[in-house]
Amino acid sequence: MDLSSLTAIDVHTHVEQDGHGCFALDQELLDASEKYFRAGQDRTPTVTAIAEHYRARNMAAVVFTVEAPAATGHPALSSEEIADAAAEHADVLIPFGSVDPHAGKAAVLRARRLVTEHGVRGFKFHPSLQAFEPNDVRYYPLYEAIAELGVPALFHTGQTGIGAGLPGGHGIKLRYSNPMLLDDVAADFPDLTIILAHPSVPWQDEAISVATHKANVYIDLSGWSPKYFPPQLVRAANTLLKRKVLFGSDFPVITPDRWLADFAELEIKDEVRPLILKDNAIQVLRLA
Repeated sequence: MDLSSLTAIDVHTHVEQDGHGCFALDQELLDASEKYFRAGQDRTPTVTAIAEHYRARNMAAVVFTVEAPAATGHPALSSEEIADAAAEHADVLIPFGSVDPHAGKAAVLRARRLVTEHGVRGFKFHPSLQAFEPNDVRYYPLYEAIAELGVPALFHTGQTGIGAGLPGGHGIKLRYSNPMLLDDVAADFPDLTIILAHPSVPWQDEAISVATHKANVYIDLSGWSPKYFPPQLVRAANTLLKRKVLFGSDFPVITPDRWLADFAELEIKDEVRPLILKDNAIQVLRLA
């Protein structure tokens, strides 16, 4: 990967379809999230499609799925296949893995294999979709392994478009994605790099506090158009958190084109923009 030639690194993109025509979510959840985000583009891109999309824009992207069969009953896409496919597009793709925390010791062993055998560069968790409290000590062996492997863990935080507008939110509980639960994890695993995904509404102030207090915690800006960012997040990104905030789109529900167009209109200092768009990600992902 030629970092000097890239204009940006998107740290948050979803693989929604594998090479066998299987989808990451059931159809009801796919339809609901498409409606929530008003996404008009391809909602279920493959690894190859994502690579082509970002290569055409001279950007790199972190790609992942979310494995949640214990909570949803829906078969997961294979993180092994995603990582191996991403390796064929190493000029623009950075693979993250996903394991179901409810799998216990099997999740720990699989996380190790994903890094050592498949080149995974981090892990994605979605506490609300996976139905787990991230500060429960039952999951600490998994965090210990990820910290030992020297790769970051990216956690969904705040509101989610998955299940939005459905009766009971499809059973998905928002409270699992309160960033304060991750403050415990960050304190107990100081060597684990944690990325809080998204503006963490309704807990934005909590997320800013955690990222300010814990040296090992960062924030990605995915899942929202920048024109809707809470003002306190913009202030923090411009000042005390300027080296701890990362560009993320949440592709395919938000495209990098839409995100960057709105980001260009945001009142961000000129010297801070390159940090958010690329430089901070290079550090967090240990690309250089």
